[in-house]
Amino acid sequence: MKADIKLSLLFIGLVTIAITLIVYPGTDVILRLLSVPGDIYDLMRSYVRIIFAGIIFTFLYNFFAYLLRSIGDSVTPLCFLAATSILNIILDLYFVISLNWGVPGAAIATVFSQGVSGVGIALYTVYKRRDLFKTSQPLSWNRLKSIIKNDVFTGMQQSVMNLGILMIQGLVNSFGTTIMAAFAAAVKIDTLAYMPAQEFGNAYSLFIAQNYGAKKKDRIHKGTKSAMLVSIAFCLMVSVIIYLFASQLMGIFVEAGEEQIIGEGVKYLRIEGAFYFGIGCLFLLYGYYRGIQRAEMSFVLTVISLGTRVVLAYLLAPTRFGVAAIWWAIPIGWILADITGLLYYKRAFRKI
Repeated sequence: MKADIKLSLLFIGLVTIAITLIVYPGTDVILRLLSVPGDIYDLMRSYVRIIFAGIIFTFLYNFFAYLLRSIGDSVTPLCFLAATSILNIILDLYFVISLNWGVPGAAIATVFSQGVSGVGIALYTVYKRRDLFKTSQPLSWNRLKSIIKNDVFTGMQQSVMNLGILMIQGLVNSFGTTIMAAFAAAVKIDTLAYMPAQEFGNAYSLFIAQNYGAKKKDRIHKGTKSAMLVSIAFCLMVSVIIYLFASQLMGIFVEAGEEQIIGEGVKYLRIEGAFYFGIGCLFLLYGYYRGIQRAEMSFVLTVISLGTRVVLAYLLAPTRFGVAAIWWAIPIGWILADITGLLYYKRAFRKI
């Protein structure tokens, strides 16, 4: 395990550096692919170039946070995240309002906060759990191949997921700044609404992995049933809240006078919000297949979910369905991926 920690740190670190070297000079290509409107192009460009500079800090936080969680410490990553989130808010207010740095100031605040959390949790882990890094075993190519196999599929899953989101964003941008603003605000609410279900899926994945390694088949089966019930119950509760208070929630991010933006955002939230149980179930399926070392299946489910979303959106949005087709394509993708994952579940469980 100690040798694998070192190998993972080395491999993912090199991948992070490679990604940074690709995206930083490729900023303009990315923005053109996203069909960013000309009136905000320069602001977007200045923002993302600063954000790209902080990718290394995101890597540090994610690596050491997941390492601590995997050995049973979920409190420390939460503390670092909470502290640096507060720091981010304070720096946002200071840089944007007091120093009048505008959009670049918001980006600088984010990267600085990410730096504090990434470097901070790395130093904490190395100091407090130095036993995890003490090993006399040489780096093994066979072990590295095993790590790469799992990492590549998980990395591809995340890449496909974000690529699909970017393609949807590009299509949304083509409908003009009103739809773009509504989508940007609604997605923030959307993300906050199902983020607990996503993190629940990550915790569930650790539970599955630990019991899979210990060959506790019964615990996996019981844990899966309990996790499904808890996740779906939570998602249904959030769905009701989002449906009833969609307009008020949009008002948090959009000025009251922008009725058209609020109205479009409410439409999005009420369509999406009705199907949160679909994304909650999908997060659990992702976690399950990662936990039993079938990361390729998580990748397949992501392709189905995002592929359906992108294909339906691009086919139907130019028709009379308009932008509503984009909103409906998202939950349809979730449901199709859920059905596929659940059908494959019995086969995978028998193999365990």
